[in-house]
Amino acid sequence: MKNTTWLILLLLSFSSVAATDYVPAPKQTTLPTPQQALGFAVGDWHVRHDQIQRYFEQLDAASPRAQLEVIGYSHEQRPLLQLVLSSERNLERLEQIRQQHIAAARRGEARAADAPVVIWLGYSVHGNEPSGANAALLVAQYLAAADNDEVKHWLDNAVILLQPVLNPDGHDRFALWANMHKGARAVADPQHREHNEPWPNGRPNHYWFDLNRDWLLLQHPESRARIAQYQQWLPNVVGDYHEMGTNSSYFFQPGIPSRNYPLTPKRNFELTSAIAQYHAAAFDQANQLYYTEESFDDFYVGKGSTYPDVQGSVGILFEQASSRGHLQDSINGPLSFGATIQNQLTASLSTIRGAVAKRSELLAYQQEFYKTALQQARNSKIKGYMLTESADSTRLAALLDVLQRHHVQVYRNNNDWQDDNGQSYPALSSYYVPLQQPQYRLIKAMFSTEKTFPDNTFYDVSAWTLPYAYNIQFAAVRREPASAELTTDWQSQPLAAPSLQPGQYAYAFSWQDQQAPLLLQALLAEKLVVRAALAAFSAQTAHGEVTLPAGSMVLAAGLQQQADWFSRLQRIAQQFAVPLHGIRSGLTPNGSDLGSHKFAVVQLPKVLLMAGPGINSTEAGEAWYNLERLAGLSPSMADPQQLKQLDLSHYSHLILPDGNYHSWQEAEVKQLQHWLNQGGVVWGHKRGAAWLAKAGLLKAGVWQGEEMTSLIPRDNLSYQDKELLAGKQRIAGAIYQAELDLTHPLTFGFTRATLPVFKNSTLLLQPSNTPFVNVALYSTAPQLAGYTAAEYLPRISQSAVLLAHNAGRGRVIAMTDNPVFRGYFYGSSRLLVNALYLGHSFSADAG
Repeated sequence: MKNTTWLILLLLSFSSVAATDYVPAPKQTTLPTPQQALGFAVGDWHVRHDQIQRYFEQLDAASPRAQLEVIGYSHEQRPLLQLVLSSERNLERLEQIRQQHIAAARRGEARAADAPVVIWLGYSVHGNEPSGANAALLVAQYLAAADNDEVKHWLDNAVILLQPVLNPDGHDRFALWANMHKGARAVADPQHREHNEPWPNGRPNHYWFDLNRDWLLLQHPESRARIAQYQQWLPNVVGDYHEMGTNSSYFFQPGIPSRNYPLTPKRNFELTSAIAQYHAAAFDQANQLYYTEESFDDFYVGKGSTYPDVQGSVGILFEQASSRGHLQDSINGPLSFGATIQNQLTASLSTIRGAVAKRSELLAYQQEFYKTALQQARNSKIKGYMLTESADSTRLAALLDVLQRHHVQVYRNNNDWQDDNGQSYPALSSYYVPLQQPQYRLIKAMFSTEKTFPDNTFYDVSAWTLPYAYNIQFAAVRREPASAELTTDWQSQPLAAPSLQPGQYAYAFSWQDQQAPLLLQALLAEKLVVRAALAAFSAQTAHGEVTLPAGSMVLAAGLQQQADWFSRLQRIAQQFAVPLHGIRSGLTPNGSDLGSHKFAVVQLPKVLLMAGPGINSTEAGEAWYNLERLAGLSPSMADPQQLKQLDLSHYSHLILPDGNYHSWQEAEVKQLQHWLNQGGVVWGHKRGAAWLAKAGLLKAGVWQGEEMTSLIPRDNLSYQDKELLAGKQRIAGAIYQAELDLTHPLTFGFTRATLPVFKNSTLLLQPSNTPFVNVALYSTAPQLAGYTAAEYLPRISQSAVLLAHNAGRGRVIAMTDNPVFRGYFYGSSRLLVNALYLGHSFSADAG
């Protein structure tokens, strides 16, 4: 690609616009080109995020058609950019347009005849899919500079929200890799280092999360900023630009028809197909290969092309074959980076062309979407959902925060309330989510517990039920609480920080709230001495007798070594809304006295997390992120291949996330045995747990995937059943119920004996025949939500969720599933957190 103008002219040569129309618009003679801003032509190098920002800032300053906004910041503090492109007249009244658009969509108010369609173009949510981000430069330039009638018509009739890089941290990680390996001549060899990124690669964000799975879950600042803009604008069309394997061509939706989310109206798919005609025409004129309806799906509502579909938008997925560098050989011939950018530019402009042409239909559809949503809610026997959680207000608040960020209306119960089944919901800790509101379909998706589906082959997960993830009790109710019993102003009421009286014998706090581990970690970091209650007890305080549950943390004045320990306690306590009780005496009315051995020593954990080649980077990142967010500590991280060189005596805990540990042989096993004998605690989940069993460190059997898949019948299958069989053999992602031993220290803080856990593999741990080793088992009927082949359920119900036993002076803890799946499984994440602080608080021989 010799220069930027060449790419624009090439595009125009096969569009309906003559190449000679590409001249600067009036008053834009100083409008810069990307090449002028970058110092190189788009496609010659992989552009960095700061270079995109600099060019967009120049467009913002020079063009009356462009308005740049910083809508947030990534984990690494890169600005998240949104360039608004429209006619000068529209930009002058942009806020008025936005408000009228929202009012017409969600409240059914009259819409002006010339109301613009809102188009969202989002690029490179996966950092190593860079063609979209680079194409965004050319899309912005073309819309800001072209003076032809078609572009003028577009800008008069559309507001275009262009987000060039949805994952700037991952994008820059990949750009650096690709650029540092670029030679004077491009090397197309697929085995060349340029085309094979190192672990964890550029796809995920700073914490190695897939941000295209976070649209619903909102665990990261990039997603929260994006969804804030989405909810403010409610775009009519969302273009979601990705890359796929090098040997593919170009994909645009419709996807596989049988795999659409059932709550998405049929009209959505009709409009998707109508807009697809514009993509096809553009690619036909360019003689570019493409396909539709054979890949991907629109089922999981937490990704970029499906989240819009349950909110009145038309989400469209685009997938370009990736050069994964500057040039790579493929079955279709050499694929250049410039060619991938060209196709993304083509699809971006065809999206605008189709959306503007279908403007009236898209606006009418969105309005009808919300009108029918309210009508369906009125006709529904289910009126809404009740949520309740009394012991952990922080975990409940986290779920409510996600709901509200999606503009879901939530009401707090001011009075005790009982549903028709006799279930009680206490005042002030129960909340009502009515279905009679614009977000009806999204709420139904958030609370879905479906287990059967017309098509059992899933591109992503089949369940994501938010209350299960947060371990919040919920129920669908057939009648509503009286409006006088509900309030919406609960959000503005801050939690009060505890006030402490000096001179008490001891101070204690419950372990049940999600903030309790954060408080404990802060206290231990300040060298305060803490003990964990291994059973419930009561104590005398200035406010009378209080009962503290098992797991409560106690700071006895007589054990503190710091002269200013109380001032430290006061200062730290102010940072957390966790009630602390001042205890007057070590003699307790009920339960063990405070000097009993039933109060276990709690040590500051020093954690080593295996993270490197061979490890599932997503699950390692999820463990890393949740240790920081839920326990307040940052682990050391090391490659598995480094183990023999590491001095494990520096660490109290070793975490083995899902991964391939085959490189660990007899030497590593002996090293870990020695460390365990000295008192170390090892946690493993999924294949990390399986390796512990294989190495003999975990005394348990494992049902591997091969043993599970053999349960699925394979008789009388034809070749066309191949994909169907693969779908039955997988557990793509479903939610199951575990039964907890609430007397075990690893379950302290839980108040209910059942816990939802997420499973996306067929690996299972066999339960132990030795007493006290089984901490959690799957329920007899374990399936809560999502698809699982019926043949698997009996085996799952015979399996263990969490096992723990002694190993010398140390402990081995293993979990079948990932407790911190996608960062939003707050409920099961407590099991991992408990292993950090209570890992030595139990004793169970392996047998």
